[in-house]
Amino acid sequence: MVSNSAKEVFIQGITSQGKTFRPSDWAERLAGVMSSFQPGGVTPESRSQFSPYALPGRYGAQVCVRVDPAISSVEPMALSFLFNFARDNDLQIALSFDAT
Repeated sequence: MVSNSAKEVFIQGITSQGKTFRPSDWAERLAGVMSSFQPGGVTPESRSQFSPYALPGRYGAQVCVRVDPAISSVEPMALSFLFNFARDNDLQIALSFDAT
């Protein structure tokens, strides 16, 4: 699914056809779904903050969700969910690697 050496995965808000993905707040919505996946487990505050494993942001000029592959250590199916979301919506994915 993802290279073991990938440091981060960026699900970008642009399709393989170059079209901007809508709605415009998709990244916040997707990251919000992942909010319960927290280091150390769920707390009452988990619902009001993003998970450090899936954060809305930017990749270049594109809105994206920045995913830490370590989310799979908290919930193995979470990473699959995120990749399936990207695939089902034809979204581009970029990988970041350590410069070692």
